[in-house]
Amino acid sequence: MGTIRTICVYCGSGTGNSSVFAEAAARFGRVLAENRVGLVYGGGSLGLMGALAKSVLQHGGHVAGIIPEFLTGREKALVEAQEIIVTKDMHERKRIMFERADAFVALPGGIGTLEELVEQMTWAQLGRHQKPILIANIAGFWDPLCALLDHMEKRAFIRPELTINLLVADSVEEILPKLEAAAPASPDLETRKAAPVVERM
Repeated sequence: MGTIRTICVYCGSGTGNSSVFAEAAARFGRVLAENRVGLVYGGGSLGLMGALAKSVLQHGGHVAGIIPEFLTGREKALVEAQEIIVTKDMHERKRIMFERADAFVALPGGIGTLEELVEQMTWAQLGRHQKPILIANIAGFWDPLCALLDHMEKRAFIRPELTINLLVADSVEEILPKLEAAAPASPDLETRKAAPVVERM
């Protein structure tokens, strides 16, 4: 079993139309802090991003926010975080988030969340990293994506040799155990192997 020390979480800068999403984000923040797992995220203080990061801080955990300069005002960078790294663009932001993470989790979110999740799935499919990727399927939010992936497999666009181990958790409490069970034996080694390739993104 691998050791998860930091998790990159992708999630919405809005809260959605149900309180269950923000509640789940806050609960996961507490879980991270209580298990001494650091949060790497997009750096904002709004929406699920804010609920997650503020909860980590409230419960004594560590937060590293990575935010591009043009979003510091729009997403209101969380200045209370122990680390706020302001990048020149989205590519640099995603590279740093990748390098700092031992695993990836997608909470509910919009197009940006989906894009970041699918990018990590693509890189895993191409063998560029072995870090666990998990979708937190809160209130069935990701059911349509799971159905689409199943459809792609049935239509042979995701071929057997290109499948990835995408983890799915229906509750916040399942997330860490599933990530730990799926983690490579040496996360540091995987990061070192992948980082030079990610530089060229």
